[in-house]
Amino acid sequence: MPKFRPAAKKKPRPRADHPLRLGRSMKAVPKLVPQGRRVSSEIGEIVRQRAQAEAAIADARKSHERLREAIDILPQGIVFLDADGRYILWNKKYAEIYNRSSDLFEPGARLQDTIRVGVERGDYPEAMGREDEWIAERVTKLFHPGQRHEQVLADGRVILIEERLTEDGGVIGLRVDITELKQREASFRLLFDANPVPMIVCALDDERVLSVNDAAVEHYGYTRAEFEKLTIRHLQAFESEPPWVGDHSSDEQAARTWKHVKADGSLIDLAIYSRHMTYGEQPAVMLALMDITERKRAEMRLAFMAHHDGLTGLPNRNLLRQRLDEILAHSRRNGEKVGVLFVGLDNFKGVNDTLGHGIGDKLLRGVARRLRSSLREEDAIARLNSDEFAIIQTGVSRPEEVVLLARRLLEAIGEPYLLDGHSVVIGASIGIAMAPGDGDDSERLLKNADMALSRAKNDSRGTFSFFEAGMDARAQSRRKIEIELRAAIQDDLLRPYYQPLIDLRTGRITGFEALVRWPHPERGMISPAEFIPVAEDTGLINALGTQILRRACMEAARWPDEVHVAVNLSPLQFRVGNLLSVVMDALKQSGLPPRRLELEITETLLLEKSTQVLATLHALRALGVRISMDDFGTGYSSLSYLRSFPFDKIKIDQSFVRDLGGNRDAQAIVRSIISLGIGLGVTITAEGVETEAELACLRAEGCHEAQGFLFSKARPNDEIIELLRAQVIADPDDEISVRAQVA
Repeated sequence: MPKFRPAAKKKPRPRADHPLRLGRSMKAVPKLVPQGRRVSSEIGEIVRQRAQAEAAIADARKSHERLREAIDILPQGIVFLDADGRYILWNKKYAEIYNRSSDLFEPGARLQDTIRVGVERGDYPEAMGREDEWIAERVTKLFHPGQRHEQVLADGRVILIEERLTEDGGVIGLRVDITELKQREASFRLLFDANPVPMIVCALDDERVLSVNDAAVEHYGYTRAEFEKLTIRHLQAFESEPPWVGDHSSDEQAARTWKHVKADGSLIDLAIYSRHMTYGEQPAVMLALMDITERKRAEMRLAFMAHHDGLTGLPNRNLLRQRLDEILAHSRRNGEKVGVLFVGLDNFKGVNDTLGHGIGDKLLRGVARRLRSSLREEDAIARLNSDEFAIIQTGVSRPEEVVLLARRLLEAIGEPYLLDGHSVVIGASIGIAMAPGDGDDSERLLKNADMALSRAKNDSRGTFSFFEAGMDARAQSRRKIEIELRAAIQDDLLRPYYQPLIDLRTGRITGFEALVRWPHPERGMISPAEFIPVAEDTGLINALGTQILRRACMEAARWPDEVHVAVNLSPLQFRVGNLLSVVMDALKQSGLPPRRLELEITETLLLEKSTQVLATLHALRALGVRISMDDFGTGYSSLSYLRSFPFDKIKIDQSFVRDLGGNRDAQAIVRSIISLGIGLGVTITAEGVETEAELACLRAEGCHEAQGFLFSKARPNDEIIELLRAQVIADPDDEISVRAQVA
């Protein structure tokens, strides 16, 4: 039986106004609309994703560019590598540092490959001979970064390398060109290690010794290991702040004096110069240590010597003046008198000349001890010069107390001295000035005591003399002579006068001795005995002697060729050191032949036994100038001087010629001198001949020449010209005629 199927239910036909009634062609639309919507949505999503990706890429590019710009301005080289060691990014400085390999830098290129190419090119001198090993070590450092390391390039640059791993296994590398820093370090090490000046570097915070150079090790006596256990304060002898503490305003500090202790415990004085620096990575101070121990000692010695006499240890004039000022200030408050005593030794020069300077020095030390022991503790003593001392007596109530002291000093000095087996006896003279009567300031008192000493020496040696007002007047007169003499020399007012030298065999004039004269416009002719000592004391003798020598040579050049001129020289002229050039200039300007010039020196010049003096004399004689010893026999050890220099002439002093006719002792001395001169082949001239008896005795003994008032006084040059003209006219064999003309 067929199954029963219900009839299909018809769907209602849509009305014409139904929204879906669009016609027969649109029957499938209701089925297609949902699928189209999905496609459109997917397309839109793709577009949006693409746009987002492009935007992201653009942003990434911009970020990349900004990153590149950011790292390009850095002063250090920067490189980014991936986990395989391939280049991702690097900056300009990195490319500049590795300029020889910059053509190999490409994204994706391996650092190991560029290094290998660089090794083959010779970019890395450290790799020579061990290339593969060096590359392996470098790659290991790349992916196992730790401490910084340095790399030397072929051009000598030194690169500091620091590398760190990123989270994704890549590497960020930093490159810094430290060539200049290494050069400075090398210079520092050179200056530090090889410096002969001890140098120490210590930490700024705890003052630990960080480094020392060889000079410091040697100077202090500590080993480097011992130094490392010390701080700078361990070396100080006394606690004091180092120069850099509390002031970092300046890198370099001025020298500061410290007293340090060496390893053996000895103390040294140091001038320490400090300079702030960085040692490794910590603030530090470098110290240059100048050992001034000897300098400090020398300064102390100099300070002592500046105020004390080096031979006796007594205060000198400067310290005496300071002490006298203090004593005078005290005496004014207390109304006391002060005595100033100048002590001058008598005949000390004779001891020096006969026994030598060594004995003389011991004698001075002995005198100083005796003077000091004769004084009270409150009195003062000083050594003024070679043989003069000064004493200040304090708390004086009356002059008799000073007299007692003066006598006590004379007695103490006069006792014999036993020196190296020699018994030496000397005396002394004392000049006394008292405050406030003779002056109330140190300068006046010292000057007045000095003048009193001069009087004591001149009047009667071995005694004392008080200052008197007349002494100051004489001193003022001497000062006036000095001023006027200085002006006369400047205005060339002094003139040579000439005394004839007579040949005793022929009676003729052989030459003239030039004697200086000063025609004063107000006082007339001033005696040389009055102004020559002043000239020597003030140093004017050099200018005076030069003027007289030049004028004498100029005037003698117009005399007959066989007549010579003799000029006296002062010992002070030799000490200046230009005497040879002065003589040469005088001869050159005048045209006088050297053989016609005779220079007279005294024995006192040879007392110095100076090599300079003898060298000058030999140089003068080599020019052809004749050298004469004046005043022979009046000095010390005259005979020994004849061995020091080959003199051309010896002049017998007038003290032996005077009363020669009736004095047997004088006759014996003159006979000996003449015999000595004849034996040495030296011309002998007698000075100061005034009587016929003296002349007869000299001629009988064989004396060669003579001069004196018996023949003529000293005359100006115009009279000399007439005298020489008259001698030419006179009969050479007529001695009486010649004598009459020169008289």
